[in-house]
Amino acid sequence: MGFQKTRARVKLRRFALFASGQFGLLALTLLWLLPYAWMVLTSLKTLPEIVAAPTRLFPEQLQFGAYRSALAAMPLGRYLLNSTITALGIALLQLLLALPAAYALGKLRFRGRSLAFGLIVATLLVPAQLRFVPIFSLLAELGLTNTYSALILPFAVSALGSFLLRQALLSLPDSIIEAARLDGASEFAIVFRLLPPLLVPSLVSVFLFSFVYHWNDYFWPLVMTTDDRVRTLPLGVALLREQGTGARWHIVMAGNVLLSAPVLLVFAFAQRALLRAVAASTS
Repeated sequence: MGFQKTRARVKLRRFALFASGQFGLLALTLLWLLPYAWMVLTSLKTLPEIVAAPTRLFPEQLQFGAYRSALAAMPLGRYLLNSTITALGIALLQLLLALPAAYALGKLRFRGRSLAFGLIVATLLVPAQLRFVPIFSLLAELGLTNTYSALILPFAVSALGSFLLRQALLSLPDSIIEAARLDGASEFAIVFRLLPPLLVPSLVSVFLFSFVYHWNDYFWPLVMTTDDRVRTLPLGVALLREQGTGARWHIVMAGNVLLSAPVLLVFAFAQRALLRAVAASTS
């Protein structure tokens, strides 16, 4: 009888710990989602409603006029295309260059490897503002302002991506690479055919870091572009606030929803691939 009571108490304690953990995760999720929910709901209000009751969360009636105004105020399709080309081009170039760099730093033996790795990591400590003037001057001298090249090429090399992939490669057994070499695989084939399927979680993580950061980047497109042909979506959303008189918060929020929606879709698809890769590696 006493054993059954003890067992029941243990089950009850485990259930209480599980329930409290789930409740904490739910509360944390709601806390993270609250700003985005506020943005979406504000975009569905009218400006007089926002001014009259700025702390009210839900609109009295759903209004989609802010989205129509945002779409009419900027060439959304062009900005969306520019942001996609820029963010995707940077992310792919960073993966293409970071993978062989990580392979050399993690699996090849050569003099000065530790020094080279230390210098790469040290570049992470250099603020981007310190590199802005010389890079801008160089691109201006080459006549590359208002071009995709000016938006993509300065970020083609990623120290963070090289670091993350190098750390992932250190956990990969050397026997896999040696077996590929014995089978006659070249170093090029090892890097671009053997390693990518083994590093899918790390590659997806680097891709997400790069894509999200450069999709939301405001500073570099601001200084490198003055033409709508190459302006990115964050600049278009920022211009919504400057148009007209006063801050039209419902239109600004609608623009931010349009800005963040593609990133959420990319993250959803990438997260699915990441979870599949992790599940396959642990099975």
